Amino acid sequence: MPAIHLLPDLLINQIAAGEVIDRPASALKELLENSLDAGATEIDVQLEGGGVKLLRVRDNGCGIAADELPRALMRHATSKIASLDDLQRVASMGFRGEALASMAAVAQVALTSRHADADHAWRIETADGAQGDAVPAAHAHGTSVEMRELYFNTPARRKFLKSEHTEFAWCEETFKRIALSRPDVTFTLQHNGRTVWQLPVQPLPKRIAALLGEDFSQGAVMVERSAANMRLHGMASLPAYSRASRDSQFFYVNGRFVRDKMLAHAVRQAYQDILHHQRHPAFALFLDVPPENVDVNVHPAKSEVRFRESQAMHQFVFHTLQDALSAPVAGRENFNSPSSPASSIPSPASGGGLGWGHQQNIPLGVSQQQAAYRLWEAQTEGSGGKSFSNPHPLPNPLPLAGEGIDESAETPMESGFLGHALAQLSGVYILAQNENGLIVVDMHAAHERIVYEKLKVAFDQQNMPVQPLLIPVSFPADTLDVATVEEEQHALQQLGFDLAPLSPTMLAVRAMPAMLKQSHAETAARDVLHELREYGASRTLTERRNELLATLACHSAVRANHALTLPEMDGILREMERTERSGQCNHGRPTWFQVTMAELDAMFMRGK
Repeated sequence: MPAIHLLPDLLINQIAAGEVIDRPASALKELLENSLDAGATEIDVQLEGGGVKLLRVRDNGCGIAADELPRALMRHATSKIASLDDLQRVASMGFRGEALASMAAVAQVALTSRHADADHAWRIETADGAQGDAVPAAHAHGTSVEMRELYFNTPARRKFLKSEHTEFAWCEETFKRIALSRPDVTFTLQHNGRTVWQLPVQPLPKRIAALLGEDFSQGAVMVERSAANMRLHGMASLPAYSRASRDSQFFYVNGRFVRDKMLAHAVRQAYQDILHHQRHPAFALFLDVPPENVDVNVHPAKSEVRFRESQAMHQFVFHTLQDALSAPVAGRENFNSPSSPASSIPSPASGGGLGWGHQQNIPLGVSQQQAAYRLWEAQTEGSGGKSFSNPHPLPNPLPLAGEGIDESAETPMESGFLGHALAQLSGVYILAQNENGLIVVDMHAAHERIVYEKLKVAFDQQNMPVQPLLIPVSFPADTLDVATVEEEQHALQQLGFDLAPLSPTMLAVRAMPAMLKQSHAETAARDVLHELREYGASRTLTERRNELLATLACHSAVRANHALTLPEMDGILREMERTERSGQCNHGRPTWFQVTMAELDAMFMRGK
């Protein structure tokens, strides 16, 4: 048995470096965070060979005094904390004092800095953990750290580094993560002498657009809420802008990029109703909480955090994001659809010489003055007086055609941002005109969302409108279905169903939710019984509630080749404007698109 002995300091540092500096991107993260802690407003990054040959970070921060330079390269030497109390409310990005010492143990490091009060800069170099003396140097106010030949003295570790292209890709991702969190700082990134990123000081939305792309910023909503010393802000994508991977998900806690399971779960829950299961949202979200309420000393790379009140934090993030995504589409600027987000669209009339004659700005007219929505009224009539309470009833509904309306009366029905219905295309799409041009609506997807949201409201309010069937619908069932009906009467009533056994192998639907089509009584009943058998009443009415109601809404929504009148089409448009999440169906697909006049003009080459 070998004797126990103390490890040399260099080996200790090299072991620690494996946790803190596992690749150039890890070193870059630590250096950028140090620059931000130093109050830098300009940070320049230079890389060579993916950061393996050279990684240099230069900033204009407060700098380091000459007598403190040697200590800056020592383990557990830091200016950011001094006691356990400081550790419990860390407000800086770095605090352990390990990064520079770890780099010095596995690379050739040079540290040059000029303190704000110094006449000139000082430079100190280290290799194999051995420090040289500090010598005078030329440098502007601030600090430069150079790291050359990473793992030159530990070839076993160096061979695990990837290609130059891969290592640079990780460095670029790290650079983007840091730059995204600080739009008040100028960042520059160069690789092998070529400038890759040059980011000026800019508002947060512009910084997000610069790093995540205009497509993301145009397909996203702003998120903003403050409560009880917590603030969540940033941007989150609408479901129409979803991704096949999680590569565009950026969550920050007090400016620190984190991968936290609890926060990730809150985000997934906010999207569960509107995003297809195999797709992922994109977002850049910033959570600010008092430092004493979050523990950042959980992971060597500081990529994980622990909250003192995790449940409250989960609910705050979930409800804030859900509300931002649930806002009626009427609140979005410029009447843009999920795929055509807010942008400044010039009027076709002001295009500067279209060449085919000046285009008039024609006021938006009413396609059919007697447009009214009677779909819900027809479905809820005869429900035994138990009617659905619509929180946004239509103002003064007009009579349908043939009900004595005065065709000459100028009483157009008010339209919202989705405009007025023009026609139905191939029995699938509703075509409408609004002030910006043409609206195309997938009528089944849109109606499915409308019914789904109404079912959820009715269920939560325990006010599900029930439609008794004049002739009960009977269907064959196995003994387990019959037993389920007998045992789960209360759950069935909560869902708006009245089922009764006719025989040991036969069931009858005597009543069902008024919002569902009677033609689907058997299918809907079987779906409900399947859920109750598979998961039990408790899970079906709680965690499985959304899936079940979404299934029922899908059965009830208007199908392709179902002819709609103009009043019905207009009614669907009005309901969409009042319905949360109506920009996407229950499966996360878009329900409508805007085609602007400018886009139509371009299609027909007007003005060319």
